[in-house]
Amino acid sequence: MDPAFERHCSELVARERSGHTAVVLDSLLYVWGGYMSIADEEVFIPSDEIWVYDLEGGIWQVFHMSGEVPPSMSGTCGSSLGGNMYIFGGCDDGGQTNQMFCVDLTDGRYVWKKIIPLCGSAPSHRDKLSCWVYNGKLIYFGGYGHKVLADITSRSRNFIPDETSWVDDLFWGWNNEVHVFDPVKGSWAEPQTHGRPPAPRAAHAGATLGRRGYVCGGRVMETRTNDLHSLDLESWTWTEIVPSSAAPVGRSWHSVTAVSESTMFLFGGLSVDCRPMSDGWLFDVETKKWREFEHPYQDKPRLWHTACGGRDSDVVVFGGSCDYILLVDTGHCNDALVFQMQPHPLFRICEDYIAKNVRTLERLRKQLPLLPPKLLKALQRRISFYRPSKKQSNN
Repeated sequence: MDPAFERHCSELVARERSGHTAVVLDSLLYVWGGYMSIADEEVFIPSDEIWVYDLEGGIWQVFHMSGEVPPSMSGTCGSSLGGNMYIFGGCDDGGQTNQMFCVDLTDGRYVWKKIIPLCGSAPSHRDKLSCWVYNGKLIYFGGYGHKVLADITSRSRNFIPDETSWVDDLFWGWNNEVHVFDPVKGSWAEPQTHGRPPAPRAAHAGATLGRRGYVCGGRVMETRTNDLHSLDLESWTWTEIVPSSAAPVGRSWHSVTAVSESTMFLFGGLSVDCRPMSDGWLFDVETKKWREFEHPYQDKPRLWHTACGGRDSDVVVFGGSCDYILLVDTGHCNDALVFQMQPHPLFRICEDYIAKNVRTLERLRKQLPLLPPKLLKALQRRISFYRPSKKQSNN
């Protein structure tokens, strides 16, 4: 790699932000939207740009987006399905929205398309909701938004009004609704669920393991909870999970990520007493036990960040805030924290050893040209990650 280009790449880093969307596809982290603070003002990140981080090479790039570009916003719910990134809901300058957009991440063009449903009705306006991806469908749960009074009285068990926020017959509040979008049919549906659902909430965390979608914590009125629920995505039956061990404290604006067929990883958030958190926990859905997870980022609290599953069950956390953003909204971050959740395969251990030491071991440098072209290209990409000029530290 050209040294001048290498220095330029090492200095290009995505804007700091919170309330954004991020997905991982083919060892690339795609980051869109959210907001940052400039001179004590909250400013949305431009919606016509997408930042791409090469998790193997450690290089950021930014691309212009075209097409039916969504408004700049935060709190939208993003997910990856079939090479596309879908976003639904969120909050823009006009308040919460119920629009849906998608962009193909595989063709390098980054053209937005607005989704107009062919049948069914989109959920009401909301943000800070979650999504499970299952069987080719996008399944949304909860969030904070507004409804008209007639809808609240007829669906009172699914919506808790925020008594401090209402205008005429329009009320804001928390919901526990389940809505399903089928991208193939272009249809919305609201399945009839069974069992006792979680209380309405927003700023919670969700993950999909097998045929179940999990909901963890979140804000319910003035309370931040630590409860755990699962929804069978075939029978639509809710189950509350009572842990057989001590559980993390209640929180909102945290993340939960599936790291195996039976385990999910919780990180960060805002605690019941409004402290930004940096703790990590593993939950085993078979034993129903929480276990605190030691990691090297105890000094990096995060809330309203994103967390994505990466290579070899790594979890990639990007952005978020290290402050209680409702009081001091200046602590937005732009670093990528990579959590190793299990021992890496031997090939990756060897690859990283070479990448870390090739600059100091002459024998390795001489042997590199003897490698097969495909392997050499992969190694050169990884060597770039450990380049000495790199200013941002990523594990």
